[in-house]
Amino acid sequence: MDAPVLESLSFPASSDSSFPEDTQRSAGAVISQMAIPCMMCSEANFDLPSQEKELLQHLFANHKLVIADVNLIPDLKSYILYWKQRLKDENPEDFFSIIKTEKKDKNETKEEEYYLLSDTHPEDRQLRDFLQRRKLERVLGCQQREREDTQFSRGCLFCKQHFTGNRALLFDHMAEDHNFNIGQPDNLVFTNELLAKLDEKFNSLQCLYCEKTFRDRNTLKEHMRKKQHRKINPMNSEYDKFYVINYLEIGKNWEAIQSQKDVPEDTDDTDNTESEDEWSGWEEEAGCQAVCLYCEFTSSNAEKLRSHMSELHDFDLQEVKLRLALNFYQQVKLVNFIRRQVHLGICIGCQQKFTTKVELTDHMHLEVHTNKIPEQAVWDQPQYFFPTYENDNLLCQLDFEDDNSPEDENTLKRNPEVPVLAEDRVIPETILSEERLRKEIIMS
Repeated sequence: MDAPVLESLSFPASSDSSFPEDTQRSAGAVISQMAIPCMMCSEANFDLPSQEKELLQHLFANHKLVIADVNLIPDLKSYILYWKQRLKDENPEDFFSIIKTEKKDKNETKEEEYYLLSDTHPEDRQLRDFLQRRKLERVLGCQQREREDTQFSRGCLFCKQHFTGNRALLFDHMAEDHNFNIGQPDNLVFTNELLAKLDEKFNSLQCLYCEKTFRDRNTLKEHMRKKQHRKINPMNSEYDKFYVINYLEIGKNWEAIQSQKDVPEDTDDTDNTESEDEWSGWEEEAGCQAVCLYCEFTSSNAEKLRSHMSELHDFDLQEVKLRLALNFYQQVKLVNFIRRQVHLGICIGCQQKFTTKVELTDHMHLEVHTNKIPEQAVWDQPQYFFPTYENDNLLCQLDFEDDNSPEDENTLKRNPEVPVLAEDRVIPETILSEERLRKEIIMS
């Protein structure tokens, strides 16, 4: 049995891990400080990403191996290290596709074989998807910290006005006062780096849109005003890293994702209804922020948070509730149990303990343990009536009433709807049954 909950925790004002500060550095941060070996041999080491080209040339020339769509791999270091460990005791041909080619050498034709490692193999596809989800989690975590950062201090790119506190104030000022709009602050990430890049271009007297260079700052400003170049070029991939939309799917930037969106048909009641997007921002600000069970993502919109946990962590609380036929109090206990285990660094699926939260979430995603709920006796205990975090607003988003929908047969069997029928009763003798007396009472 797990150790009892002795004290209640509290989510910090700024998003950070539940683990101690010195354990928050991710495995990727450690990997980036060292050279990694070739995945097929130990004779060569490469510093990534600066030596990515040399690594790929080495794999091709020395091992006749080609990695497909290498530019779409979110974290090439982790990818190479995973396959090096995996191929240590396995036959590479179990994972690689074999490509046969013919090479003409004078009058002789030689047949050569090359290996292709691609996402057509299920394990490679799973690895790429996992690395993409992990990268998106880290981007969202960075974005959340930027939203809540109160130490921001920077001057406007166009005037001498200085802004401190929330960086959204600076972006709103540049949009309203200088007609320079680079998007909603909530859609941006790595904003300090973005502002530094824009500032560098200004100092180099370079137009932000067409990137022409001018002789002085006044000429540059006049050019940007006349040509309506007070914006960044959306076709310039240099800025893709600063927009969250470009991290949503492997190999798809904002253009590909936008092209997939269905164009709604015109309807008669268009003017009478507000779109969901128009209200989403208001809902986000109006409600209390609830924190994801497995990462630092927060939202006051219950549906947004549920969608986030379902898409990124394969955990759907509503589906778990229906599958296990949980009542409100059991939902509370389950949420508090998961919160406690994640805080302690313990996987809910296999009870393995980890030193850092990054290691824990990486393990749970790779082993698909985020939705592996243990036996009911493990978490359905009185101690989990008490919240793990005092300000856990996720508990406020739980459904209090059971949903006895037709789709949930198990719930219907356990909670049958019994109709209430009126009972026929004999009315006792009373003087009010006399017609004459009733009339006298009414007329009086």
